[in-house]
Amino acid sequence: MNAEEWEAVRTRIAALGRDPDETDVADVLRWCGHVVSDESVLAVAQALHRDSVGAGLLEPLLALPGVTDVIVNGPRDVYVDTGDGLRTVPVHFGSDEDVRRLAVRLAASVGRRLDDASPFVDARMADGTRVHAILGSLADAGTCLSLRIPARSRLSLDDWVASGTCHPEVADVLRRMVAAKVAFLVSGGTGSGKTTLLGSLLALVPPSDRILVVEDSRELDPGHPHCVRLEGRVANAEGAGAVTMTQLVRQALRMRPDRIVVGEVRGAELVDLLIALNTGHEGGCGTVHANTADTVPARLEALAALGGLGREAAHSQIAAAVRAVVHVARTGGHRRVGEVAVLTRGPGGLVETRRALEVTAGGRLLRHDGAVELETVLGAT
Repeated sequence: MNAEEWEAVRTRIAALGRDPDETDVADVLRWCGHVVSDESVLAVAQALHRDSVGAGLLEPLLALPGVTDVIVNGPRDVYVDTGDGLRTVPVHFGSDEDVRRLAVRLAASVGRRLDDASPFVDARMADGTRVHAILGSLADAGTCLSLRIPARSRLSLDDWVASGTCHPEVADVLRRMVAAKVAFLVSGGTGSGKTTLLGSLLALVPPSDRILVVEDSRELDPGHPHCVRLEGRVANAEGAGAVTMTQLVRQALRMRPDRIVVGEVRGAELVDLLIALNTGHEGGCGTVHANTADTVPARLEALAALGGLGREAAHSQIAAAVRAVVHVARTGGHRRVGEVAVLTRGPGGLVETRRALEVTAGGRLLRHDGAVELETVLGAT
């Protein structure tokens, strides 16, 4: 059945105004001039089901073991990432209209609009899958879909060590960091495992502590008995109802937190987080996009500027609030905790990173000048 015939079948079925049964499918196939058999009726019924439920053709990909991302670049190019980088898969849509129809349906399932007037959408599905879609009117490949699948199981810090992605001595330092209520950030690039590592570390927080997690799209799911997760919200089609990260951080401060966590620091909410960490809320943490630990201060300075902080004030607040950076690297599709650094004031008063521990690509642990200062931060005698 070609694309034109399939569209005719779909249109005829939709005109029924109800869920079709096997007789309806057989009648439509006859109307289209196709031979009716048990096999053809079953195939069309299954295809109709895929078109109306879940992620359609992408549903089997979402169920692959270890899958983290499913990417669609128009009707012909579909990719998956199962932890070792993106690779193509032999899944194809009939046309860009099929991709667009799926994108529109996924958006509508969470009350979002996707059409020529609103040609892109970023939303979270009921199962936690994050979906971003942009129509072909803006993307030359055609309608593009990006699905980020939440982790199906929580990784403990011991799991990181067992898999070779975290050096045992680095893991011990991270445990001490959480126990000592050291404020820290986990840095790294997209897909490096920042959020996964942060969730593993939050699971180490004593059960008596109340954790307030603030995110623009819910991803963190720490195995902790007293964790409250707040999620931002974009405006609706009328431009109303938006809830910003800044607003949520301020609300979290009023909810008697022992530790405040910002899932990903990416905007003006950094200023409120710094204020919180400088007013008695110890042990706060979050993630931040950065290529290396050395670039974290510059990244924080830029984000603080979005919140109205000048350079000097920003560095003063950062120096007083955040003590350490844990950098997660991804090379050749493999993730690893590559570095632990401390934040300190340089000669000019600006914050800079001082490398303490470094794990080479070969797994060798190197200690740098900042290791002594890190021990001081951890409260070692």
